Amino acid sequence: MPDESTASLLRSFSSKRIAIVGDIMLDKYIFGHVSRISPEYPVPVVDVSHEDYRLGGAANVALNTLSLGANTLLIGITGEDPDREILLDLFRSKGLSTEGIVSDPSRPTTCKTRVLSQNHHIVRVDFEKRHEIGAKTADAVLSSLVSQLPSLDAVVLEDYNKGLLSEELIARIIAEAKRQRVPVLVDPKHRNFFAYRGCTLFKPNLSEMAGSLGIMILNENAEVERACLLLQEKIQAETIVVTRSEKGMTVFDGTFTHIAATSLDVADVSGAGDTVIGLLALGVASGIDLVTNAKVANLAAATVCQEVGAVPVKPEKLLRVCQEYLRR
Repeated sequence: MPDESTASLLRSFSSKRIAIVGDIMLDKYIFGHVSRISPEYPVPVVDVSHEDYRLGGAANVALNTLSLGANTLLIGITGEDPDREILLDLFRSKGLSTEGIVSDPSRPTTCKTRVLSQNHHIVRVDFEKRHEIGAKTADAVLSSLVSQLPSLDAVVLEDYNKGLLSEELIARIIAEAKRQRVPVLVDPKHRNFFAYRGCTLFKPNLSEMAGSLGIMILNENAEVERACLLLQEKIQAETIVVTRSEKGMTVFDGTFTHIAATSLDVADVSGAGDTVIGLLALGVASGIDLVTNAKVANLAAATVCQEVGAVPVKPEKLLRVCQEYLRR
């Protein structure tokens, strides 16, 4: 792809409006140094140097589309607690609207605390509830989305199995989006895996697909193709994109295309899937051909894996990598 075509492709994202509906998380990072073992228990003692808060889950998908210039609407739930206020402050500081954030006092704001030493994870502590949201909260989430659908170019359903996306809410969202001809892209998890029937694009990773189909899948092209055909019988999506870790990804839209992984240095794979679904949504919204779309998403994921923690894609870095790899 010529350099100017790549730049034009990325510029096209800025005219799009994307809604991300899904499980929002607060990621807390505690950085420090391990130099001794506790005398109380045989565990490392971390001398803390600094702390950092970041947006995770569906919020990280929103940061990716926002980073590439798209008008981004984030819809999800939090508790009514101090972590909600931290999240809202982060949204405002990043330029994300808070109008789609529904509070639910029956659950805490999902918070994942990671302790790191010399960029190595020591432990993770989770504060969360995973029960499904109640009918009143589901209605509020759906209302937030439906009121915006006429102005949207794509909807992403980002499922981390934290209780927001119930089977009923999934079906209602897909039906409403279809009625208004807005594409729906899905990043699923194990629970409710097959509830997304009829979506526009379905993006599982290899282990999620294998676990949900109840089969073992070797990470080889022929086996992935057979699994995609089995999955398509159940999900009836227009397109399936399977992310395959070190083997890249496979695209199925009636025919198969296998896209090799990009050989960039990997520091941390956290958030790579968020980047992929965000880029795929922007590509679908912009009418980019599917294979080019997937290649750009693959390269975007490779760039964020070079940094520690879930971070959004940097436009200038993505442009540089696309110009290097897509012209080959």
